[in-house]
Amino acid sequence: MADTNTELVDFFKALADANRLKIVGLLAQQPYSVEELAALLALKPSTVSHHLARLTEAGLVNARAESYYNVYQLDEKALEAKSRSLFSQENLKATVSDVDLDAYDAKVVADYTRKDGSLKTIPAQRKKLEAVLRYVVKAFKVGKRYNEKQVNEILSGYHEDTASLRRELVGSGLMKREGGAGEYWRE
Repeated sequence: MADTNTELVDFFKALADANRLKIVGLLAQQPYSVEELAALLALKPSTVSHHLARLTEAGLVNARAESYYNVYQLDEKALEAKSRSLFSQENLKATVSDVDLDAYDAKVVADYTRKDGSLKTIPAQRKKLEAVLRYVVKAFKVGKRYNEKQVNEILSGYHEDTASLRRELVGSGLMKREGGAGEYWRE
């Protein structure tokens, strides 16, 4: 993960400069020497060399000797390969592997519950309601079927408005319901 993050940061840092972006744009059209790029961009050759070094380190540009000059060109295949690699679903997921994906739910649940675990109130905002419902549904065993009375008994431990909680659990797909006063279950 650290390698992927470092590689992504280095890639973006290499492109995080207006002059480097212009250099990449120019090199995408044709190869240029440092002096040509300096003249085109109205920069000092030393500045262009610095930018080219950063782009070369990132694997976006390569140089070949031509007479007395190094001629730089965009390595389009490397750019495409790096883009595919760095932005693959697997690598993007790896960049957040150390992030607690349940932190939002935990914060919402902490805000809306009392010390005994019951709800102070049922959130009106949909995102917060969904977080609270994910918390409440854990009281039901996966695959076990409950009649409405059992569901209401469990839900009453969370809030007196068991009908709303029951309706929201089914409506959000966290629980299934069969028939009018039929059975409820969690898949």
